[in-house]
Amino acid sequence: MSRLREFYEAEVVPEMIKKFSYKNKLAVPKLEKIIVNMGVGEAKENAKILDGAVKDMTIIVGQKPVVTKAKKSIAAFKLREGMNIGCKATLRGNRMYEFADRLINIALPRVRDFRGVKANSFDGRGNYTMGIKEQLIFPEIEYDKVDKIRGMDIVFVTTAKTDEEARELLKLFGMPFAK
Repeated sequence: MSRLREFYEAEVVPEMIKKFSYKNKLAVPKLEKIIVNMGVGEAKENAKILDGAVKDMTIIVGQKPVVTKAKKSIAAFKLREGMNIGCKATLRGNRMYEFADRLINIALPRVRDFRGVKANSFDGRGNYTMGIKEQLIFPEIEYDKVDKIRGMDIVFVTTAKTDEEARELLKLFGMPFAK
């Protein structure tokens, strides 16, 4: 069992019950899954670029991502339906908690001029989305072997009913929200 999952059981659940006065511990919101998405727009000209993105994401998340395809054609972007344009990975269970732990405690503090993540990026249903400008903040990525710096979107899907509950849950996990 991962360190963050044990922390959730021991620290987060009692704190959330105290703050929101839940009837039992099963009503306490929990992290359901984390979705990591990397859009690679240049892949429409050169398919080899997508291989580098898939390799980087595999190292970062610890599982092979799924290659995403364009849903519809857009002439202005020279994009046809079915073209490979990115990759994504859905993390659950121990992999999810390990990734969240590495993101919060190791990767985010390595960002230059880091003042915290935005606290207003909730969707109204208890899910939080954040973007990262470069994959180099993860210590697993070797700077010399990176062909191009790419960003990624990370979505934390929770079972919380409101944004306030989800914000408190992520804050207890150690998410560094900006003041």
